[in-house]
Amino acid sequence: MTTDRTCGRGLMVRAATAGDLENIARVAEAAGQRGEWTGADPAYVGHLLRYGRVAVASDDDRIIGFGATRGIAGHGGVTSMLCDLFVDPAQHGRGCGRALLAELWPERAAPRMTFSSQHPHALPLYTSVGLDAWWPLLYLTGDLRAVRSPAGWTVAPSSPEAVSRFEAGWTGADRSADQHAWARRPNGTTLVAALDGQPVAAGVAAGEGDGFGLVHLASAPGVTDDQAGGSVLAALAALAGVAGQAQVCLPAPHPAVRPLLAAGWRATGLDLFMATRIDLLDARRCVPSPALA
Repeated sequence: MTTDRTCGRGLMVRAATAGDLENIARVAEAAGQRGEWTGADPAYVGHLLRYGRVAVASDDDRIIGFGATRGIAGHGGVTSMLCDLFVDPAQHGRGCGRALLAELWPERAAPRMTFSSQHPHALPLYTSVGLDAWWPLLYLTGDLRAVRSPAGWTVAPSSPEAVSRFEAGWTGADRSADQHAWARRPNGTTLVAALDGQPVAAGVAAGEGDGFGLVHLASAPGVTDDQAGGSVLAALAALAGVAGQAQVCLPAPHPAVRPLLAAGWRATGLDLFMATRIDLLDARRCVPSPALA
């Protein structure tokens, strides 16, 4: 990664180091990030430093934004996935995000995928570099004890290696490092959900104290939306004896959203996945970016 690259208007972009973790956390917190497995979590940023590329944008040696990319295999090629891009809200409009993207995505022809929690600022930025289709991810918070598993489902803890093999076989994605990172976190669990004894979904859940989040659950090819929703409910129900409250992240629309809302869960946030190719996302749920409307 290029180091100490001047980007105009007093901005400089360079490779991040472990010594930047505290200042990166401040930027993430200013951008609304809280809790573990976020940009404000030194363990998460350390994971990105080990397995990806992390850059910071600074002004007079003060970090005002950061971004990270990881290469992931899938869909017959390698996709450069932007894991995070956060800018201090007081610095919006100065070109910090564009400078970080120029550093982290030097090859504009390569397939790319990203997510963003900063829609009003990020949509025009990402569409300007060719990202189009988007897939909303809805965050819900509620009481796990109100969740009931549909009939026929079993959920069991599994090894990171087994979960990664399921996901690689089903989606082509190599997320082995991610699965191991989740399993090492406090209360982290890799799990497999089976319907009538047949593995249908595999993924990870993690949390802190009494708060659990079902963060990623890959489905086997050919499952129906009802089966995909059942796997989410079954995984949540399997956590009911461990903790009371949870935050879950689901594609929206998703068949699990309505029963969770009916059970008293509430929507607490939204992320957007965007991509340069429609096939990098779930074509059944992708819609064009509103920024291009």
